[in-house]
Amino acid sequence: MTLSDRDIKKYIKNGKIKIYPKPNLKERLGPCSLDLSLGNIFKVFNHVKIPYIDLKGKSPFEEMMEKIRVENSQPFILQPGDFVLAITNEKVKLSSDIMARLDGRSSLGRLGIIIHITAARIDPGFEGKLAMELGNVGVLPVALYPGMKICSLTFEILSSPSEIPYYKKKEKKYLKQKTPLASKINQEFRK
Repeated sequence: MTLSDRDIKKYIKNGKIKIYPKPNLKERLGPCSLDLSLGNIFKVFNHVKIPYIDLKGKSPFEEMMEKIRVENSQPFILQPGDFVLAITNEKVKLSSDIMARLDGRSSLGRLGIIIHITAARIDPGFEGKLAMELGNVGVLPVALYPGMKICSLTFEILSSPSEIPYYKKKEKKYLKQKTPLASKINQEFRK
């Protein structure tokens, strides 16, 4: 069951959903979603250093990426065809009986901006800033500004609390992330 605006407020109040800094609900709460804002840290692939991505490679993908910090009043220009990792300004913490879904905003989609490529689910028990896989499939560069509304979350109640929420998983690769983290899929090949 998807939470309504009324239930989102109730779950924030009782601590099952925690958002830091606390959002202005009058500006950010929709009928069944909560808008989050863009952080100021981005990760881009350094095309000069790598000829291709080898999923079984031993080099951490972090070394293939460059971290870019943008001042709050300055834009990050997302070029057509670009792919970057970004982070929400807000930190989210979910209880073990709630999951969330990250969605793009229609107003940005109409400009060709994709907010996530595949990773829309936020598992029960997750804590941290949310990573976004930003892409520009449009024909013109788009200026994105830290602090702007970039995505929205919808929340769903599980049929029962998760037996092993994200924070208890053996491989919790992205728990408590504060900056966009590169893929850690190559760790799966080292088993």
